[in-house]
Amino acid sequence: MEKITNHLFRYKNYNFAIGITTPEHIDSLQSFEIRDSDVFLVTYPKSACSVFIDSQRDSRRVSVVFKAYWWRQCFPAVMPGTIWTQQIIISICEADGALPEYPNNLEQMPWLEYTEAKKDYALRPSPRLFSSHLTPALMPPGLRDKKAKIIYVMRNPKDNIVSYFHFSSHCGSLETPKSFEDFFEQYLMGNVGASSWFDHIRDWHSERDQYTILFLTYEDMILDLKGAVIKICNFLGKNLSEAAIERVVEKATFDTMKRDSRANYTFLPKEKVEKDFMRKGKIGDWKNTFTAAQSQRIDRLMHERLGDTSLHFIWE
Repeated sequence: MEKITNHLFRYKNYNFAIGITTPEHIDSLQSFEIRDSDVFLVTYPKSACSVFIDSQRDSRRVSVVFKAYWWRQCFPAVMPGTIWTQQIIISICEADGALPEYPNNLEQMPWLEYTEAKKDYALRPSPRLFSSHLTPALMPPGLRDKKAKIIYVMRNPKDNIVSYFHFSSHCGSLETPKSFEDFFEQYLMGNVGASSWFDHIRDWHSERDQYTILFLTYEDMILDLKGAVIKICNFLGKNLSEAAIERVVEKATFDTMKRDSRANYTFLPKEKVEKDFMRKGKIGDWKNTFTAAQSQRIDRLMHERLGDTSLHFIWE
């Protein structure tokens, strides 16, 4: 374990926010028993789920912003990764009629790597749902041997950088960026939580044949939410009716999630959460922040680091 800033420590080539986990807990995941019915949602931070889609209006994103030390005081569920995709997966499994009930989506689909409020997952009835930002090397090895399923959601790095920058500016457990230019450099060097976006994407994609895994992009989900829901249903082996699929889509819209106390995180202490922080969620929002030189650097890195893969991203 190496403390690299006042907010981050590095363990096994991966950066964690200080206070959210321990090396001992991360090591314990190597003996975590996987079940065939387990479902994992994996993302790089700010790659999915802080976005809700309003089918009647332009795409928007709502970020739940923590004013205090969000992990110790509020629990890290909204490290933005998964509230949107969590809602979709949970709604699909609920519609299938085979999901144990929990008070809210955070408890329904907890973060595997975090220690705060952790319960004995071995006692949870199947099917179990988990969220994670980890790389393959840190995940339970049993995922390679079982029929457990992984849904991996990616986002183009230009929009991801901008989103991560704004989140870091408002998250108490992350270092407030000096400027976008400085954050941009730190991001490209992998000196942020979850380390390098490029490594995260490449590691999961290069080892895809060892897992039962579905790759989705944030951009495709925005452009065709119903299509993404159908893909996830097919991947999970859920044969939902057209009416049930439409209900899942409706549950994942902005207006519905805003009213859904299980999904909107209003169960967190009000003094610790600001829910009115709004930013545009358009694909290509990076154009409002990036310089031409910064955009060209990302283009070069995409070619150098991921050019030999079959991955394709939507930029605008």
